[in-house]
Amino acid sequence: MGLIKEFKEFAVKGNVMDLAVGVIIGAAFTAIVKSLIDDVITPLVLNPLLEAGHMKHLNELVVLGTVKYGNFLAAIINFLVVALVMFLVIKGLNKMKAKEKVPEPDPEPTKEEVLLTEIRDLLKEKTK
Repeated sequence: MGLIKEFKEFAVKGNVMDLAVGVIIGAAFTAIVKSLIDDVITPLVLNPLLEAGHMKHLNELVVLGTVKYGNFLAAIINFLVVALVMFLVIKGLNKMKAKEKVPEPDPEPTKEEVLLTEIRDLLKEKTK
């Protein structure tokens, strides 16, 4: 029974649950970014460039007859788009958090604090 109890405590810890949620959201985010690249960026940007080079697919880019650097370029483009989207998402989240943390103005001093301040000031004048 001890092993099951330990596993249950481990599985429901905050870090494990946060990691699970992160993995699930990451998978969904990957699908969104893949669609952005395949359905928006490729038709708008890459297809005209490929057609200018008389090619249909990025993997047709070959140097020295054997080195297919088109796939490498596609991976770099994917990375840059993911990094840009993540930057924009995190920047937006940081702005939202900054708006939430509006500093509260200092509260008005209580009557006791005002009286003590006056006494302090009087004592300073007396010692001069």
